Amino acid sequence: MAQVRSLVITGYGTNCEVESAHAARQAGSDVTDIAYFSDIVAGRARIDAYNFLVFPGGFLDGDDLGAAQAAAVRWKHAATSAGEPLLDQLKAFFSAGGLILGICNGFQLLVKLGLLPALGGDYFARQASLTNNDSARFEDRWVTLAANPQSPCVFTKGVTRLDLPVRHGEGKLVPMTQHVLEEIVRTGAIALTYADPASGTATMDYPANPNGSPHAIAGLTDPTGRILGLMPHPEAFNHPTNHPGYTRGERPTLGTVLFDNAVAYLRGQTA
Repeated sequence: MAQVRSLVITGYGTNCEVESAHAARQAGSDVTDIAYFSDIVAGRARIDAYNFLVFPGGFLDGDDLGAAQAAAVRWKHAATSAGEPLLDQLKAFFSAGGLILGICNGFQLLVKLGLLPALGGDYFARQASLTNNDSARFEDRWVTLAANPQSPCVFTKGVTRLDLPVRHGEGKLVPMTQHVLEEIVRTGAIALTYADPASGTATMDYPANPNGSPHAIAGLTDPTGRILGLMPHPEAFNHPTNHPGYTRGERPTLGTVLFDNAVAYLRGQTA
């Protein structure tokens, strides 16, 4: 049985790294470390020493130039102190079968790096972006999500519905072309959608869909199903008392089920 080694990357405004690491440990990760981007550049940590990589939420670079845009440029062009392009480590990590989870700012980063949706297996080529919510304001509320049973995403296996908090100002997915959007739908790249709390079906209605994302897209996966990016925060629902309906007796599935599925998947791999 394979050992699960999780790395949560922080720095430059990220502020959800502790909760994300807690969720990984809660799911049973054998090793869970938090590393600053500068640690990786300096060679104090290596991405390819792990098999579960988490890009948590926060306010990367204050969201200047567009959410996660500066971070995407940093990742594309940074090299370690030994002169190794940082992307080489990331590519080696993924080629070895690692899982990647991007939450909020982390999702924005994965999209702008071209790791999502990676249609046709075209990784590191940007096919979409994220822009300002239709409400033109920061949204901080709980939403209902529906998992797409046709998606190859390993994080959402067995999941039907989730209640999670959102807190973002730029969560609306914008595909580069109409064809890209059609392919996202056709290939099952939509892993999670914003759903009506009563019916559980995808909705474009505000505030159940807090940003106006087309097809109610809340999360995307890549063709392998080993990358998941989503705007809501699963790490923020790690205990029943986190939920606003707890005192009314509501006990929905914890958001950390996504971490549980990741750890279970990696445990099933050859050590």
